[in-house]
Amino acid sequence: MSGAVHRALRIGVVTAFPPGRNSLNEFGLHLVRHLSRLPEVGEVVVYSDRTDAGAPEPMPKVSFRPCWRFNDPANVLRVPREISRSGPDAVLLNLQFASFGDKRVPGALGLLIPALLRARSVPTLLVLHNLADNVDMKDAGFAGSAITARFLTFAGRVLTRCLLRADLVALTIPRYVEFLRSSYGAENAILAPHGSFEDVATPSFTVPPGRRTITAFGKWGTYKTVDMLVAAYQELLRRGYDDLRLVLAGTDSPNSGGYMSAAAARYADVPHVEFPGYIAEDQVAGMFLAASVVAFPYTSTTGSSGVLHQAGEYGRAVVLPQIGDLVDVIEEEGFRGVYFAPGDPISLADALAEVLDDHVKRTALGRRNFAAATGIPMSEVVQWHLAHIERLLERRARR
Repeated sequence: MSGAVHRALRIGVVTAFPPGRNSLNEFGLHLVRHLSRLPEVGEVVVYSDRTDAGAPEPMPKVSFRPCWRFNDPANVLRVPREISRSGPDAVLLNLQFASFGDKRVPGALGLLIPALLRARSVPTLLVLHNLADNVDMKDAGFAGSAITARFLTFAGRVLTRCLLRADLVALTIPRYVEFLRSSYGAENAILAPHGSFEDVATPSFTVPPGRRTITAFGKWGTYKTVDMLVAAYQELLRRGYDDLRLVLAGTDSPNSGGYMSAAAARYADVPHVEFPGYIAEDQVAGMFLAASVVAFPYTSTTGSSGVLHQAGEYGRAVVLPQIGDLVDVIEEEGFRGVYFAPGDPISLADALAEVLDDHVKRTALGRRNFAAATGIPMSEVVQWHLAHIERLLERRARR
């Protein structure tokens, strides 16, 4: 490295952050944690979301500047202003298309922040977890009609061009990088591994004693719904599987307030169905390790699946729908699972039975997913991000 970047750096990170529950908060936590451990980094300044959950827990070498709220149109002014006041050497943004809001105006305005930072000559690296071009706007709850969905897809392309104003745009799916380069001419689109959240020890691949557990985890109510999975679970009960339980963990999607409480009431009479709600970080490991199989009852996807990576970290077998991005992740990142036809509870029941009934296959899938999820830990991914940031700073120093 040249002498232009030789001191310890102050790196800003724009992200949702625990104890808030906005999208990508867990990814933001582990990104910041590992970034702050690098000797080249003197301080990480987190421009986090303001929520009613309280302040983030203190971390060494990390300062917090809560400066934005979900669905607040003023975020587009507040975040760049706070960054200007605190003056980091570079800013890393951890975003997806609904990071700043599920309402169209505040959500769209927030996505202008990378372009505004670039206009202020702030070196920016954007970690982008999905693309508007690959989101089914109606299925994901952003549009109520096909006409509105087409309009939002067009608006999404405009916002994508704004996001591409960042110095670098890192994506975790190779096909996304190829798409941005071919469709938008984005030479600044680069591939970044998702990374495993922790340097985890090899888990037990055996099923815990007691009832065999089918687990699903996410933000529910749009393209992730519990109804098809409950129907598949009921089908297994009818087939004589009398030692099962179903754990439906997680909270409502921002677009579907009240969905999980309504589902819990709707299925109150189904035996051994549990709705534990939000899973705190220190409870995630126990939830996955108690699972015999992790199910993904999705009808579409909006990008790389953090839940899939977590299931892999804990050596769990998975059942997945044969749809777009999830299949790409499976094939490109080395994961394996049993597939089912999207929207078909009988097909989902068959896939679950295939995993539950075959100990050898279940163990093999768990081992393969563990290898895929832990191949590149987050501790190495942040070194990759920092190397790109250092090169940005060196180029600017030479200019």
